[in-house]
Formats: sequence, C-alpha cells, structure tokens
Amino acid sequence: MVTLLFTSWRTDSWPSYALTLLACVLASAFYQYLEYVRYRVRRGRKPREGTAEEPFLLRSKGAGMVGKIAGGVLFGLSSLLGYLLMLAVMSFNGGVFLAVILGLTVGYLVFRGEDDDQTAGLNSTCACA
Repeated sequence: MVTLLFTSWRTDSWPSYALTLLACVLASAFYQYLEYVRYRVRRGRKPREGTAEEPFLLRSKGAGMVGKIAGGVLFGLSSLLGYLLMLAVMSFNGGVFLAVILGLTVGYLVFRGEDDDQTAGLNSTCACA
C-alpha cells in the first residue's frame, strides 16, 4: 500500500491504510489549530464572542517575554508539523494527499474560518495553509 515518513510506518492492509489516512486528517487539522493559537498569541486579540477563552498568555504586562517564547515554541511546532505533512504528501499517494487536504480544510473551517481573510497564510510555514 504505502510507506509514510518512516520505513517502519507501512500499511499492509486496508484497516492500517484507513488509520494512516485518519492520522493524516487529524495531523492536518491540528496544524490549523496550532496556527490559530499562534496567531492569537502573536496578536493578543480578544477571543471570539460567546467563548470563555481569555487571550492566551497575555493577561499581564510582564507576559511579553513569555508571549515571545510561547510564540517561538508554537512556530517551531507548526513548522515541524507543516514539513512532516509536506513529506507525507510527497509520498505521491492520492489517498494521503486527499486526507491532508481534507484535514487542512476542516481545521481551517473549525479554527480559523471566522478570522479575517487577511490573516490566512500570514507568515505561514506551509505553502498549503
């Protein structure tokens, strides 16, 4: 079937292939979530109306350095996941490609759909974001 990212990650049956595709969808949606959180940390904007969420790590004036460190860590994680998704797509398997696109789409709609269109892809680590 397909070898994904590592030689130890091989699918040899339809159930293992389906689980691999599910992992790709979830990883892609999680990528969008990381981008959403990173954007919120960077901007320090108020949360969406109707949620109990507070601005992440920006509750006091002394949180500037903590916000920068958190933003850097989130950027690193986002970059790592973005490049792993790119490598997964480069397996040239149509199912993996569609699973990544589906996950990015669902993640965007769930986490980033209400943001301004200008913020989509802002300093993105992945060309597909």
